[in-house]
Amino acid sequence: MTAHFVILPVILPAVMAGFMVLFARKPAFQKFGSGLALAGLIALAVYNLAQASLGPTPYFLGNWPAPFGIVLVLDRLSALMLALVAGLAGVVMVYVLATGWDRRGKNFHPLFMFQLMGLNGAFLTADAFNLFVFFEVLLIASYGLMVHSGGAERMRAGLQYVAFNLLGSTVFLFALATIYAISGTLNMADLAQKLPRMPPEDAALIRLSAALLLVVFAIKAALVPLQFWLPRSYSAAPAPVAALFAVMTKLGAYAMIRFGTLVFPPSLAATGALWGDILWAAGLMGIAVGALGVLAAPRLASLVGFAIIGSMGVVVLALSQFTAPPLAAALYYVVHSALAAATLFLLVDTITARRGGDDLAQAGPKMAQGGLIAGLFMVASVAMVGLPPLSGFVGKIQVLQALSAPAPVAWSAILLGTLVTMVGFARAGSALFWRVDPALAVPKHPAQPIAFAAIFALVATMIALSLLAAPVADWLVVTADDLMAPQAYINVQSLPEVAP
Repeated sequence: MTAHFVILPVILPAVMAGFMVLFARKPAFQKFGSGLALAGLIALAVYNLAQASLGPTPYFLGNWPAPFGIVLVLDRLSALMLALVAGLAGVVMVYVLATGWDRRGKNFHPLFMFQLMGLNGAFLTADAFNLFVFFEVLLIASYGLMVHSGGAERMRAGLQYVAFNLLGSTVFLFALATIYAISGTLNMADLAQKLPRMPPEDAALIRLSAALLLVVFAIKAALVPLQFWLPRSYSAAPAPVAALFAVMTKLGAYAMIRFGTLVFPPSLAATGALWGDILWAAGLMGIAVGALGVLAAPRLASLVGFAIIGSMGVVVLALSQFTAPPLAAALYYVVHSALAAATLFLLVDTITARRGGDDLAQAGPKMAQGGLIAGLFMVASVAMVGLPPLSGFVGKIQVLQALSAPAPVAWSAILLGTLVTMVGFARAGSALFWRVDPALAVPKHPAQPIAFAAIFALVATMIALSLLAAPVADWLVVTADDLMAPQAYINVQSLPEVAP
């Protein structure tokens, strides 16, 4: 019975989305359905975190054995990401309902549910092809959410987003076809057993498939030089939708972790340190591009987009080591950066609604609840930049301590990137809250206490992540150790023996 809880994070939003489309078209019913589904997902996330701490749990769809059937596996990493998705989605939905964003277009709630289905499925699947399938579910749902409420700019950005991600999907299929041609399987645990035993003449094809998959995951994670789609897409999307999208770049990081520790570990002779060397360079460039983008961003939403690019640079810089301590630090920073980005995007919507826009070059009117918003913006900025005492500082300290040679290069990049990013956020805060045109009328705006409560919930989570840094880090160290020694993940799938 316990194993059936593994598939529920996929089934619950999928069934609810279908029910909304077919039988519950009225907004009140859809709101109730979304709230019910999210409450269930949050409860499941808590249960699955406890269950994953006991060891990996497989689910064989249709009772077909691996590697022939569809297999989902709950382990500590997937449980962590499920909890992050459920928590963020719950907060975003509260904000959406409080501000009425769901009433500005059609089918918001079914698309939101399909988005959660895709995210949860991608984090649970143990099969590379099904990862591709869930990526496509995500793509379709995210495009619908991105163009929610319409507008020419939103449509253009959405088309660019879809076109670039379809290119990534095409590359993904080429990579999967190459892997299947040489190994006869796409089950990730099965690949972990078979690839080390492949003949030397297949080494070039293994390296090719690894390189193609890294390109796909780099697109999803917005790594430099494949990051240019993110600032425009996220700044054009409705800000509450962008807040949920903050976890989508983390899906790219998750895929790199899963494949880089299971399928293409550094010990695999055919690939060696290929991923590590590329991710090291991409991380350094990501920190630089993100910091400079924050400094030069003309709009608040694009500033947050560039901050995400910089945070992903820090993450992949730690991932590039593919050893347990940096990996644990990277996981901590993944959770922190998703929370900080979501907080900032909700604040972007709050500021835009009261200021009439997020252009940082033009003076705006004095904002309603300006003092409260300014305080929340300062806290969220401190978190995103990585200044004490919030979780961003704790995460960067963990990354710096865990990095090995050439540590001086990494330290210099992270510290200089932090300084430039801090100046960029200070510039934005000055433009938003100090550059006020007294001639402009102060727009009236409802207080929206529930919307502010959603933002406070994210801030409180980041504070809790700081206060509980030691036990959280200990839990993540065990998670990283399990990832670097994935035999338990392989064994629970009861795979056929591979001839030596």
